[in-house]
Amino acid sequence: MKSLAEKLNLEVNPTVFFISIAVILAFLITGSVFPSATGEFFNDLQNFIVVNFGWFYIFAVAVFLVFALGLAISKYGKVKLGPDDSEPEYSYLSWFAMLFSAGMGIGLIFFSVAEPIFHYTDPPRAEAGTQGAFDESMLFTFFHWGVHAWAIYIIVGLSLAYFHFRRGLPLSIRSAFYPVLGKKIYGGYGDTIDILAVFGTMFGVATSLGLGVQQVGAGLSYVFGVENTTTLWVILIAIITAFATISVFLGLDRGIRRLSNFNMTLAFLLIIFVFIFGPTLYLLNSLMVNTGTYISNIVELTFWMDTEDTGWQGGWTLFYWGWWIAWSPFVGMFIARVSKGRTLREFIIGVMFVPTALTFIWLTFFGNTGLMFEMEGVAEISGVETDAMLFAMLEHMPIALLSSIAATILIVTFFVTSSDSGSLVIDMLASGGNPNPPRGQRVFWAISEGAVAAVLLIAGGLGALQTASITTGLPFAVVLMLMSYSLVKGLRKEPEERATTTKRYAAKKPEAQD
Repeated sequence: MKSLAEKLNLEVNPTVFFISIAVILAFLITGSVFPSATGEFFNDLQNFIVVNFGWFYIFAVAVFLVFALGLAISKYGKVKLGPDDSEPEYSYLSWFAMLFSAGMGIGLIFFSVAEPIFHYTDPPRAEAGTQGAFDESMLFTFFHWGVHAWAIYIIVGLSLAYFHFRRGLPLSIRSAFYPVLGKKIYGGYGDTIDILAVFGTMFGVATSLGLGVQQVGAGLSYVFGVENTTTLWVILIAIITAFATISVFLGLDRGIRRLSNFNMTLAFLLIIFVFIFGPTLYLLNSLMVNTGTYISNIVELTFWMDTEDTGWQGGWTLFYWGWWIAWSPFVGMFIARVSKGRTLREFIIGVMFVPTALTFIWLTFFGNTGLMFEMEGVAEISGVETDAMLFAMLEHMPIALLSSIAATILIVTFFVTSSDSGSLVIDMLASGGNPNPPRGQRVFWAISEGAVAAVLLIAGGLGALQTASITTGLPFAVVLMLMSYSLVKGLRKEPEERATTTKRYAAKKPEAQD
């Protein structure tokens, strides 16, 4: 007798697929029918997690950073992510472009001006509007977007790339636990791990899409005078998701890779524009100061806790840590997918430091320009909505209309790559590790991501997006801790086990469909 998945002609793991669909559908129905109650529930849940598990987030992310750096300098750094004679599939330029597009993208554009302004007007430890607040504004912005985020992605990406390309196991989160669970990864334990990863990816991507569509709405409001409302956000999600569907059908090489390269080109032009027409010398000086201050304070900030319980850390640091952890199955699996042939050391150094350097340049050029405009009274950026702060800054620069249009296009293309990449990753999880799942299934997940983002926006806007990330990140933080242990255990037994597992599971690898 055929299973339901076979009757529907689906190439999926039925347990992971149908349980994930059932829970996501229940969320969509509840959030749509009872938006106010859903929003209140999110608020209460976030407060509970911040109060009771904030310490665990701080501890876990510190462990991930130390672990990644330690692995890079260890004797395992020379191990290749694939057979010993394998070579990288993508050039450094394309690889870095895809890393940056998948790992930061929309969120970086959304917060690059807004976050420093928020920290300047409401700092965690200094007096608002003072030089101390100014110094802290860029320090904490760098801290939230720096190496900690990429260390989290490295845990997942490195584990998946190693066990898939070198050990021949399916490209799925469960495969990272083979040294601990053995063949049990194909049973209930593995299904539970992949289901958690689906939820983390879904809500992590939905958070990014929700932020992006708010800012696209702000851009349209600035350029065309359109009212930036929740209704507009939902319409934009539907339209941009349709573009993401087209990218899905084009495949990884013709879709995501080309869009990622376009993103990088447009982002480069936009940042050069701000650099040339903004306070150029001031930005160069600020980049040096910001980087030095960040390096000098990184250890202290890593373990800093808001003991006065002002709520600041929950709204910022813990939100980011939860977001990065929730998003790690997505980013980790995606960067694993495009990193075959690189060594562990090359992978860790490339993933941790190159995107971080680009991020710091972006944050300095946009963040410090916005701060200067705010402090000198050129523009009252703090007086506008969060999603409009970027455009409030660009408004006071030459060819403001053109730069605002370019920024809006950049957000849209980042939205498309995030949705396309996210649907690919979720479908790989739901299909049992197929690195090239059917396009039709990826379209379904792309639509689901847009629907979840829309419901979160309706149920509570930015607050609901923050809660979704913090909540889904908590159980997966435990998964990442266990994943780190499993990776070390696998590396220690690598010489004697690799040949056996490769032969046993290589036959299960599906044929490419893109």
